Amino acid sequence: MLESNTSNDKTIDFLNRVIRQVSRVVAVIMVLVIIWGVADIVYVLYQRLMAPPFMLLEIKDILATFGAFMAVLIAIEIYHNIILYVADHRDHRLAVEIVLGTALMAISRKVIVFDFKEMSPEYMYGSAAVIFALVIG
Repeated sequence: MLESNTSNDKTIDFLNRVIRQVSRVVAVIMVLVIIWGVADIVYVLYQRLMAPPFMLLEIKDILATFGAFMAVLIAIEIYHNIILYVADHRDHRLAVEIVLGTALMAISRKVIVFDFKEMSPEYMYGSAAVIFALVIG
């Protein structure tokens, strides 16, 4: 990660400033993605509620909505990771915890939207192994 201290090498100092600016641009883009994701949730939910049967959601619609909510929450966590990366005073242990938390949220989203009827046992075991590894981390 970038250090807030300046080095004796002007080239490295310049490159560090470039990376910090790029990180800020990525943070702005991530906020736009989050806003777009929320707008998409509202739009899709509205469409599904207006379709027959009126104002009722089927289980598959609810699970798809949960998946969309989780995707927005994951984007928010990624935004926090970017901000932590840009910040001058970083706690590296906290950064690892946030990244692991984001990964756990992402795999949780996947588990929520699993279609157990069409899933192979190998895929399920693989997902369980990833969850176990993240929890150990």
